[in-house]
Amino acid sequence: MGKATVIPFGPQHPVLPEPLHLDLVVEDEKVVEAIPQIGFVHRGLEKLVETKDYNQFVYVAERICGICAMGHSLGYAETVEQLMGVEVPKRAQYLRVIWHELSRIHSHILWLGLAADAFGFESMFMHCWRLRERVLTLFEKTTGGRVILSVVCVGGVVRDIDDAQMAEVISVLEGITDEYLQIMNTLISDYSVKNRTVGVGYLSHEDALELSMVGPFARASNVNYDVRQFGKGAYGDLSDFQPILSNEGDCYGRVVVRCKEVLQSIDIIKELAAKMPAGDIAVPVKGAPAADAEACNVLEQPRGECYYYARGNGSKYLERMRMRTPTSQNIAGMVKALDGCDFADVNMIVLTIDPCISCTER
Repeated sequence: MGKATVIPFGPQHPVLPEPLHLDLVVEDEKVVEAIPQIGFVHRGLEKLVETKDYNQFVYVAERICGICAMGHSLGYAETVEQLMGVEVPKRAQYLRVIWHELSRIHSHILWLGLAADAFGFESMFMHCWRLRERVLTLFEKTTGGRVILSVVCVGGVVRDIDDAQMAEVISVLEGITDEYLQIMNTLISDYSVKNRTVGVGYLSHEDALELSMVGPFARASNVNYDVRQFGKGAYGDLSDFQPILSNEGDCYGRVVVRCKEVLQSIDIIKELAAKMPAGDIAVPVKGAPAADAEACNVLEQPRGECYYYARGNGSKYLERMRMRTPTSQNIAGMVKALDGCDFADVNMIVLTIDPCISCTER
């Protein structure tokens, strides 16, 4: 064996979309240990519950991360609603899930473009982001925002989607589907992609369970867990929901799971649009969370389960707000997947795990 060398990987690196920082202990061309360094972009957002009331903090929560913005505002609002015993109208529940699944589509297509670029498929990168642009246009037409939507409030949502807009949403998604299938099938059947991903960054089913992995990272190791299975909100009205699973446990399995989840989200939106109930989109919320009242909530973000906790103190300012994001949960698995890999494969392993450092370092 050669002499061990420590190579810093990130936080600035040409292939990284996020400021991830790893110290890689390398012998020859093999990574023998990956040591994560956390805190590069820490912003102390959870502390702001002491100066922003529970309504204002919705807009702080969604700025934890741009890509995960809709999920964070939804997860936070659901936690406060549970804390205060607020019942959200059925139509608002449907609208929330539709926007949330659109966010999953835009997150996964963004990731797919970045992964294609890492392979050297620059034209596929452009095609993916061209499709994603159509989703962002839907956001703009239905919420007024493209990435930060600011559409969720405690008690419901602040905007409705009328029948004409909903028909346009479905039309755009149906138009995306054929082009997306061409891109997906090209990527997952290409020889050079398989050469870079099959057997690379392997994480066994047992390790994924032991390390409590979540999201597509876990489901690619055949962990049958998705918060949407719980049937909370509009998800409970779906005719049949089964998580996308893979037995591979490697980079290729993670690519396949995320690719197929885009099609699954399109089906979810189409089904809910067809079942959309009439009624109010919000209820008035008055008062404040009771002193020492506590609530917790889980939500399936694009990258996996996100856990929310809130505690009241009798005023309009929460005593505590805590979020455990999927990437912070998946760091241990990422370190395990990097253990023993070739140094040249580090970027591909990290990209297929898709860490969100803005979410992790709140």
